[in-house]
Amino acid sequence: MLWSLLKILIFVVLIAAATMGAGYLIESDAGVRIAFAGWEFTLGPFQAIIVALVLLLLVWLIVKLAGLLVAVIHFLSGDETAITRYFSRNRERRGFQALADGMLALAAGDGREAIARAKRAERLLHRPELSNLLIAQAAEMTGDTRSALATYKKLLGDDRTRFVGVRGIMKQKLAEGDTATALKLAENAFALKPRHEETQDILLRLQAETSDWAGARKTLNAKLKHGTLPRNVHKRRDAVLALSEARDALDRDRNDAAQELAIEANRLSPDLIPAAVMAARFHVAQGKPRQAARVIKKAWEAEPHPDLAAAFAEIRPDEDPQARIKRFGALTALVPDHPETRMLLAELNIAAEDFPAARKALGDLPETEPTARSLTLMAAIERGMGADDSVVRGWLTRALTAPRGRQWVCDHCSAVHASWLPVCSECGGFDTLSWKPAPAGDLSLPHSAEMLPLIVGALDVKPEAASAGDDEEDEAEDQAIDAASDEMPDTFADAPPDAEPADDSAKSAEEIENEVDHGAADMAEVRFEDARIVDPKQPARKG
Repeated sequence: MLWSLLKILIFVVLIAAATMGAGYLIESDAGVRIAFAGWEFTLGPFQAIIVALVLLLLVWLIVKLAGLLVAVIHFLSGDETAITRYFSRNRERRGFQALADGMLALAAGDGREAIARAKRAERLLHRPELSNLLIAQAAEMTGDTRSALATYKKLLGDDRTRFVGVRGIMKQKLAEGDTATALKLAENAFALKPRHEETQDILLRLQAETSDWAGARKTLNAKLKHGTLPRNVHKRRDAVLALSEARDALDRDRNDAAQELAIEANRLSPDLIPAAVMAARFHVAQGKPRQAARVIKKAWEAEPHPDLAAAFAEIRPDEDPQARIKRFGALTALVPDHPETRMLLAELNIAAEDFPAARKALGDLPETEPTARSLTLMAAIERGMGADDSVVRGWLTRALTAPRGRQWVCDHCSAVHASWLPVCSECGGFDTLSWKPAPAGDLSLPHSAEMLPLIVGALDVKPEAASAGDDEEDEAEDQAIDAASDEMPDTFADAPPDAEPADDSAKSAEEIENEVDHGAADMAEVRFEDARIVDPKQPARKG
């Protein structure tokens, strides 16, 4: 900073001195008189200026000749490149200046100017590893992918720039959607520079997308080894990869390998719900029910989930409802106030036909956190307690348009998935699915959430009532429809008759009434068949 200020001051002083001298010479009539060794010269103003310029030129020539003389002396002393360096020094200076101008143009977003400066730098410097890199990046900026690809290929020939060339071509292929070629290039780039974090991330993502779980685990271990991934994050993602590898092994009937990988995944991340479910089922198959229960309890304490309850029920699939309620007490006591625990207790008591206990377990959940599942449970409880069909129909009508509750939702794109996946099917994010409430408007219902409700008894119409055509039947039917319509959201009530619904959730009042009439019996037969919480052989109580 001080040196720059000093140079500016010196420049100003020189300009001022030159201006004063020129003014003095112009105003002087006698000119300049020079006396040297008995010689005397008298010069006019303009003659003095010309002589001064000639003297400056002579000084510059003397300096250059002195530099050349020094280079010749070094050459005669054995330095064979001394004279070449002397003549190329100025060219290098201009070349590096062109290169610097090109980099500034690239940073400013002027790709064409950057390419022109890079080509000039190449002519002056003959350093393709520098100029080609600048040309490739500038070509990408201007959208000339063909030139960029050709330039990156030139960089492959030099060991110093091979990684840059591979990385550039890899990004080109990713932009084109050619993931197969991009995966091979990512593997080559990773072999050249294993510590490069961006290459590690791209390779890991591509391996996960192509289900190369074993390769992805090696890449993940490399990230941990080179310090680009925290240890706790590594354990979680390694568990996800081990679980995915276990699923593939199970699909290929490699049960021993699947069992080992599933147990390892659960050990690495006990709160990973799918890993806990798979590990528990393998423990049950091995005749280790206590180990299975321990695995499920630990995962349930972290995040209650219907799949965990299903796996817990599979430990003793043939027990009666009362024994099941007692055994599940060890699970439900872990997180007693969680909505999943309350709905699970309600379902267990419905299966045991203890409807007051089911209503008590459910509490105010249908009012404070209404979901399709909690509202359908209320319909089951009302039916079991002998409520009128209009009351049951009202709960079912609300359930048709209620939120679907917790589901597997991507943290990045909010896409809803019916089951857990290691890679989001929408955005390709790795390990981004969380069990949480779905955004409004998403209607997909995961199979794992179909744990019941069991509507105890069907909304069957008695034969004599079906055959009768008197006014009393019509009046009862109208009252039931009115009760269902009263429970509908204002969105449906206020919609014009000819308006079409915006999506699947926006059904007309008539469609909802028809679904309630014709779908109640179907909903009554919903079973949690995987968990076998309800004994299919047990008769349902009629209202």
